[in-house]
Amino acid sequence: MIQRKSQREIELMKEAGILVASLHRKIATMIEPGISTLEIDEFVETTLRAHGAKPAQKGYQGYEFATCASINDEICHGFPRRTKLKQGDIVTVDFVVDLNGGLADSAWTYEVGEVSDEASQLNRVTKEALYKGIEQAKHGNRIGDIGAAIQNYIEPFEYGIVRDFAGHGIGPTIHEEPNIPHYGQAGKGVRLKEGMVITIEPMINIGKWQSKMDNNGWTARTRDGSLSSQFEHTLVIQKGAPIITTDQDRDDLLVF
Repeated sequence: MIQRKSQREIELMKEAGILVASLHRKIATMIEPGISTLEIDEFVETTLRAHGAKPAQKGYQGYEFATCASINDEICHGFPRRTKLKQGDIVTVDFVVDLNGGLADSAWTYEVGEVSDEASQLNRVTKEALYKGIEQAKHGNRIGDIGAAIQNYIEPFEYGIVRDFAGHGIGPTIHEEPNIPHYGQAGKGVRLKEGMVITIEPMINIGKWQSKMDNNGWTARTRDGSLSSQFEHTLVIQKGAPIITTDQDRDDLLVF
């Protein structure tokens, strides 16, 4: 069942979004050669708890960490680890915050020092694709409008659009209906309505779209070993442009 949120629920989710966005802004200053994703994970969890929030994905279906940290050819759900990031890596940090019952979810792909031109272009195009999808996320449109906007933007670059994972509804649990694929046909699918809260999170590969699963049962990576990038926001659907609860460009972010 698709749940439309009350104004009270939306306000709680917006507060959680400020915390998510603030943490991503801080992480951007921390990413450099020599830091480990486990250090970032520990910083996120410590900061969340200090602000009265919980890492919502820790314990979810047995997941053990506050964040997911996916490096290079890892598409999503990479485990934080002690291995140091090195010059030229790209790393996606993804986490969900629960603040007083309000949830917010955002992933961002960071560049570690100087990266290759192809990695830089992949990140730029994936981020732009996210915002192409967001433009279609408004009351009266359909889910297919979001996927088609992303697909139409990505395909000229001959990148692979991951099919095995999608955006989703969120709140009061992490993953809810509806699924939000990052490809599709305009005018098709569930109609978006005011009060729905969803994530859009395109996962784009330099190579083919197919993925494979690591033995840990969580980490998905590109089958052909190519780089993968992801950018994600949580959105509240309304009649005009959606509210991006995890917007990193707002003026009221916290400073850690």
